Amino acid sequence: MKAIQFKEVGGPDVMQIAEVPTPEPRPGMIRMKVHAVGVNFADTFFRQGTYLVRPKLPDTPGMEAAGVIDAVGPNVEGLKPGMRVAAVGLKTYGEYALFYANQTIPLPDFVSFDEGAAFPIQTLTAWFMLHVSHRIEPGQTVLVHSAAGGVGVVASQIAKAAGARVIGTVSSEAKVAVAKQHGADDVINYVTHDFAEEAKRLTNGRGVDLILDAVGKPTFEKGLGCLAPFGHSILYGRAGGPPDKLDVFRLFEKSLKVSGFVLFTASSNHDLMRKGTEQCFQLMKEGKLKMLIGRKFPLAEAPAAHRHIESRESVGKIVLVP
Repeated sequence: MKAIQFKEVGGPDVMQIAEVPTPEPRPGMIRMKVHAVGVNFADTFFRQGTYLVRPKLPDTPGMEAAGVIDAVGPNVEGLKPGMRVAAVGLKTYGEYALFYANQTIPLPDFVSFDEGAAFPIQTLTAWFMLHVSHRIEPGQTVLVHSAAGGVGVVASQIAKAAGARVIGTVSSEAKVAVAKQHGADDVINYVTHDFAEEAKRLTNGRGVDLILDAVGKPTFEKGLGCLAPFGHSILYGRAGGPPDKLDVFRLFEKSLKVSGFVLFTASSNHDLMRKGTEQCFQLMKEGKLKMLIGRKFPLAEAPAAHRHIESRESVGKIVLVP
C-alpha cells in the first residue's frame, strides 16, 4: 500500500510517499480502508519529533481517519467488515490503517467520510473541554482562540448550543466571517486589536468565564487578564510556542483556574467518549454543528498540507485523500 513516511525529523519535505506493507490487524484491532485523513497541528510536532508521542523512524504521521472496515482482528465485537467508521490512532497517512476497536466510531449515514475524518479529534476535544474540563452553563461567555480553525469552529458551535455567548479570535480579517458563520457572536482580530482589552469591553469589564487556548505563548498570559472572577483558561495546544512559566500567584486576584487538556488522556474513559460522540452526532443531525472542511489534498501532497496548516492561513479542517 501507499503511505507517507519520514526517515528523519524536520520540515514538511522530510515526508515522502512510499510503498509499505499493508498492516495486519492484531487482537482487538480493525483495519480500515482509508477514504479521508484528518490533518492536525499535532502532526507537525510529531514530524519534528517534539510531540508527546515520539516517532520511531521511519514512521508515518497521522492520528485520525475515516473509511470502511475491511478486516477485523480477534476479540473484536460489534464491528465488522463493510462498516463506515472514523477512528483515532497512529500512522493514518496511508491507504490502510489499524485502529483499536475501542477507538473506532461507527459513522451515521448523514456523516460523510470527510466529516468523519474531521470529527474524532477536533470535535471530542471541544466537547471534553466544554462539558468535562469546564462544565459549560447557559449564560457563560467563552473566548475561543483560533475560532476559524479546526477545533475553534467546532468549539464555538458546541458552546453556542449549550447556551453560551461566544467571542472568537482570529488572525486575519478574512477569517472573521468564517468564525461568525460557525457560532461566534463577536470576533476579534488579535493581530490588529488587543484581544484581552476587546474581550473586557465586550463584556462591560467583567471578563470571560472560559478561554480555550491552542495558541500558547502569544495569548496565554494576556488571557489571564481578561478572565472574569472564578474564570477558567484551558490550554490545549502551542501553535504559537509554549507559554512562559505560570506565576500561580496571578490566579489569586480573581480566584482563577488554569488547566491543560489532551484528548489522549480523555480517550481512556470510554463511557464519556461514547457520551460525547452521541451528543455531537445529535447536534450534527439537528443542524447545530457543522464540520468545516477548509482544504483537501491528495495523500502524496502531505508536505503541502503541513505547510498550509503551519502558515496559520488555514480555516476549518484539512483533509488528505488517499
